Amino acid sequence: MSEPVIKVNSVTKSFVLPHQKTTTIKTAFLNLLKGGSGGSEVQTALKNVSLSVSKGEFFGIVGRNGSGKSTLLKILAGIYQPNSGDVSIEGRLVPFIELGLGFNGELTGRDNIYLNGALLGFSKSEIDNMYPDIVSFAELEKFMDQKLKNYSSGMQVRLAFSLATRAKADILLVDEVLAVGDADFQRKCFDYFKSLKKTGTTVVFVTHDMNAVREYCDRAILIDKNKVVFEGSAEMIAEEYAKLFAQTGHEELKNTGQRWGDEKIKYSSVKVEANNKEVSLILDLKAAEYVDSPVFGFGIRSGDGEIVFGANTVIKKKVIKEVREGESKRITWTFPNILSDGNYTVDVSAHDVSGSGVYDWWEGAGAFRVNKDEKLPYSVNPDVKVKKKKKKEIFL
Repeated sequence: MSEPVIKVNSVTKSFVLPHQKTTTIKTAFLNLLKGGSGGSEVQTALKNVSLSVSKGEFFGIVGRNGSGKSTLLKILAGIYQPNSGDVSIEGRLVPFIELGLGFNGELTGRDNIYLNGALLGFSKSEIDNMYPDIVSFAELEKFMDQKLKNYSSGMQVRLAFSLATRAKADILLVDEVLAVGDADFQRKCFDYFKSLKKTGTTVVFVTHDMNAVREYCDRAILIDKNKVVFEGSAEMIAEEYAKLFAQTGHEELKNTGQRWGDEKIKYSSVKVEANNKEVSLILDLKAAEYVDSPVFGFGIRSGDGEIVFGANTVIKKKVIKEVREGESKRITWTFPNILSDGNYTVDVSAHDVSGSGVYDWWEGAGAFRVNKDEKLPYSVNPDVKVKKKKKKEIFL
């Protein structure tokens, strides 16, 4: 791993929250005479937070509402200063936090591009050159001469995001700014972020979407009650985040560390059938109450506990609109057996679309063995053939 470009060392941040609104000198003076009792309280947003992010990493920050995620991002952006601790940033940083903050609703989309482009440090000729790409990325060709106040919130975010991507940055800070756009535009934005890896750009990403964490983040941290409680791989952090939402009425699930969820939907049987050609996962489940748009998934772990691969019904575009109360379903997953010789376990999951509302998450729900003649030091062993076409020529 390369040298860190972001270092956060023992950062604590508190805010003073007044209980009484002070709008005049008189009320301020009267509050002072009262000794300030009951006038305010101190709220700690972050407690002794430390982390480091290396150059080129896609680094996730997750946690429940009010845990301190956005406060941490604003400290990294220089918007807030910590009460104690220190932050070190190497390189030019661009925050994708309050997109469109400098936009003027009375100006057209075209005028806002030139105005905000100038604020980003671009000359008029530079903006002239990049203008077609900005508009094309935002998909707003027909609306650039309309006033911004007539744009929807999604259109404004698309325009602001497209403009912000033109800023030359070593580090990007992203705070759920993509939640407004539609699915296609969100995908386009994430594809843009992934392309930045090739240029060594670092991305720090705050989100509640665990699917995005799994797909894009190299590492992540979980903040709970204003402290960093876990740091590790994207998969591990996504699982620990899901555990936060397990219902307290099911302590027997939470305490094992192997299965958790609110049991609105629960797996009743997990069966694995494997041969040298194909592996089938046969999953039976039942709903305790009505659930709208559930997502079902699985993961395959190698003998050392590492995730080999997985999938879910969203990724495979198999939409399940609902499961009714008392309804039983069977889901069968099949995939070619390209696994190497060894032992494997199966994790299964049922959750809402965001990945934060967990119905049933069962680690080690099933197990199976793969027997292959070839013993490879890799997790997968596809059927690779070598064909000799000519005397001196070999095609793989």
